[in-house]
Amino acid sequence: MSFSTHLFGLRHLLLFILLFTGRFLVADDSEANALLQQGRMDEATAMLQTLLAAQPGDAEAHQLLCRVYYAQDMGEPAIHECEAAVAHAPNNSENHMWLARAYGFKASHASPFTALRLAGRVHSEFELAVQLDPENVQAMSDVGEYYVAAPPLVGGGLDKAQALAARMQPKFPSQSHRLLALIAEKRKEIPTAEAEFINAVAAGKTPDAYIDLGHFYKRQNQLDKMLENLQLGVAADRSKGSPLVDAASILTSAKSSPQLAISLLRTYLASPAKSDNAPAFKVHLQLGDLLTLTGDPVGAHREYIAASSLASNYVPTRKALQGS
Repeated sequence: MSFSTHLFGLRHLLLFILLFTGRFLVADDSEANALLQQGRMDEATAMLQTLLAAQPGDAEAHQLLCRVYYAQDMGEPAIHECEAAVAHAPNNSENHMWLARAYGFKASHASPFTALRLAGRVHSEFELAVQLDPENVQAMSDVGEYYVAAPPLVGGGLDKAQALAARMQPKFPSQSHRLLALIAEKRKEIPTAEAEFINAVAAGKTPDAYIDLGHFYKRQNQLDKMLENLQLGVAADRSKGSPLVDAASILTSAKSSPQLAISLLRTYLASPAKSDNAPAFKVHLQLGDLLTLTGDPVGAHREYIAASSLASNYVPTRKALQGS
């Protein structure tokens, strides 16, 4: 046996020992998270299942696996893993936030009776996430959207949303103005909604704020203003992350500027800033659908294959491949 071969075997033996003594779990959780952010769902699933077989109490691994399933629209497995994450780390705000999202996904695909029952769980988990970490602005934004959309019977209400916006204002002014805009839009106070979306942009000039304003103009059928603000949002996103995908999705739903949408999706897929906010396998699928619409079936098939290589169990990709 050569010296290099001996070292290779020793290295693997040490990794095996470290894994089962629990001292290597942090690094492996980090690596699994990196796979999730890159959209490599099959690899992330295999790694996390191996981790959890060795350490069933690893709450972070349960949360990551929940997010892997959530990204693939697998409601029940996502709920199971997020419930396990909460059970092992009940004071972790993000665990409750992701559990609320998983419940919300299942509710959106359930019968009215089941959806009503799940809505209460969505509400309570989002509120608990905010209580555990008042700095969790994602959870605050989520619960704010819930208050706007849900009836009082299941914990919704515009008064609650208004009170939350006031709490958010000192530290998160852009998100506070966004919530006020959603409240005004729900009340059909369109000029006020527009003003608040503009205030959200002024408060931070973030890519997301521009994209939200562009989306508002799309809903108002003001397509020139939509395009202007989407382009401003793209320009503001120097990392070329998920706002590009949001902009492309809005353009596609508005049946506007398909070549720009295609360019934005390709830029995102080439970026190191990919995340599970816009899973890469879904973006490949989205790009494939756009290429189909614009008369490039060969390019579309290539994107469907790329999507399948990342998440082979995602049903919409399988259907797209069969039809391409």
